[in-house]
Amino acid sequence: MEPGSSVGAVRSKRVLLGDQVRPAVIVIKDGTIHQILSDSDFPGGEVLDVGDSVVMPGIVDCHVHVNEPGRVSWEGFWTATRAAAAGGVTTIVDMPLNSIPPTTTVGNFHEKQLEATGKCFVDTAFWGGVIPGNQLELRPMIQAGVAGFKCFLIHSGVEEFPHVTEQDLHAAMAQLQGTGSVLLFHAEVDVQQTTQENGDPRQYSTFLQSRPDIMEMEAIRTITALCLQYQVRCHIVHLSSAKPLELIREARQAGAPLTVETTHHYLSLCAEDIPAGATQFKCCPPIRGSVNQEQLWSALKAGQIDMVVSDHSPCTPDLKKLDNGDFTEAWGGISSLQFGLPLFWSSASKRGFQLSDVARLLSQQTARLGSLDNRKGSLAPGYDADLVVWDPEKEFEIKEASIHHKNKLTPYLGLTLRGVVCATIVRGQLVYREGSFCPEPLGKHLLVPPRENQVQL
Repeated sequence: MEPGSSVGAVRSKRVLLGDQVRPAVIVIKDGTIHQILSDSDFPGGEVLDVGDSVVMPGIVDCHVHVNEPGRVSWEGFWTATRAAAAGGVTTIVDMPLNSIPPTTTVGNFHEKQLEATGKCFVDTAFWGGVIPGNQLELRPMIQAGVAGFKCFLIHSGVEEFPHVTEQDLHAAMAQLQGTGSVLLFHAEVDVQQTTQENGDPRQYSTFLQSRPDIMEMEAIRTITALCLQYQVRCHIVHLSSAKPLELIREARQAGAPLTVETTHHYLSLCAEDIPAGATQFKCCPPIRGSVNQEQLWSALKAGQIDMVVSDHSPCTPDLKKLDNGDFTEAWGGISSLQFGLPLFWSSASKRGFQLSDVARLLSQQTARLGSLDNRKGSLAPGYDADLVVWDPEKEFEIKEASIHHKNKLTPYLGLTLRGVVCATIVRGQLVYREGSFCPEPLGKHLLVPPRENQVQL
């Protein structure tokens, strides 16, 4: 069966159904899962038989910077969504920056949708953004179908997406009350630093000391208080430090509707292993030490961290300043959209995580964050037939030739990982198989309908 074909049924000896892995046939009708049958109950007909490859819900990556329009040299919908398909990702949610214009008004949102039309190999939803003074755009953007909103408590790295003050947050929260929407926070704030200017800029430790844990701690202190006060759904993106987990736990116990994600790079990479001048490892917040990393894994196992995402944030190679290896000047962001599933599984499988944990942390919870969980992230009748077919035992090496992101620079180059994606199916259509893509992009835009309890405009 060639990429681009419609799939009527998928058979495997290893289908993940709930917490169980068992033989089954997934029958697909009109792009959705119609029935899940045992082999003996399947009446026959054309079926994609994948042997004992694992069949799971497609990955939902709810933290992806596509950067189109405006910075297509960094990435774009065509390249980003091909990379997603090659990695078993069937849905992405695009961040409101670093595109120009950013998704901070209804007009800009419509411009982004127009740019993305006809370029998406997987389904794509969109976050809006909260910046100073745009609070009256938020409800119209909810009506237009954004999945929620993102804001920064510190400089975002780009001038067209300024960070918010506490005053701005009160204005935004008042607008979001009663809408059922969600506000995502880049949780770092500036604190007085004495180490900022000291040290060799080629040493990773110099950069790490300039973004200490207290920056996340203080930001999360502000976020938890606002979340409790307004009872608006809040979400902390890319948690890098385990130190604020206690604050988060206390806020949740007090009734804060708060969720938190971490990323593949915080779970896979540690500060001690980053060579001098290797600016492909730079991201904000920074990759921290190995003790902190183990604490993140423990929190993930205990349910204190809700999901794992890529935070795919690419740029052109020159912005990484590899020629001088200056961590203080280089753009902060890591490209990993294509490799999230094997990155996670390579480490998680050694720590006692099961396939059901992978589906929960990389598909189900991520779909729920963006209010897509009525159709994405689960293998069940009535859900979109979004499937990843993969071999969790097989190993492969990340080579530049197999990377489908526009810019190939990544800290994972040369790494050997466990878990090879064999095929990706989006709404019953085979979009990727064994290195080949469907000839035309088949992905759709996902607009999130406003919640029923939304305060009327």
